[in-house]
Amino acid sequence: MTGAAAIHARGEPTSAAPPPPDLTEVELTWIEKRTENWIRFGRNVGEQILDRRRRVLRFAPDSVFGFVRWAANDYGTVASHLDVLRTVRAGEPQQTVPFVRPGADILLKVEGWPKVERVLQMIDAIEAIGIDPGEVSPDHWRHVHNRMAADEKPRTYTAQHHKAFLLRRRAGS
Repeated sequence: MTGAAAIHARGEPTSAAPPPPDLTEVELTWIEKRTENWIRFGRNVGEQILDRRRRVLRFAPDSVFGFVRWAANDYGTVASHLDVLRTVRAGEPQQTVPFVRPGADILLKVEGWPKVERVLQMIDAIEAIGIDPGEVSPDHWRHVHNRMAADEKPRTYTAQHHKAFLLRRRAGS
């Protein structure tokens, strides 16, 4: 074995290859008590392990997922972020997001642990009524983003909201 295959076979880190067309890649890192990037919800279609602390998940177009980024130093938490993102097809408009290649449509973005915690509780509440947060109406995530940005309480997502969203989506296709 020679080249990149030999390096990978020895267990040394490899750099991530460009994402396959139309797939979005998210690099996850876990360095205990320092850096933790994880997917809160969403369905990936592939995974690449880079080393014992890093891996890359791949998502198909139009997938919705929750991405949490947390960092700390010797004195405590220095950054907390939660983004709800929708993957896009090649050529569609997208925003750049750290650790997300090539980018995504940002449905919700919050910073600071109190806001991140509130959104995590909303995700838990959606799951508690039997709905996959990745299947929630993108408009709901935008609503939550806008209400939190205005320091207002977002509406609760209900089974009735979800049923109406599914009917609208079916009628539009």
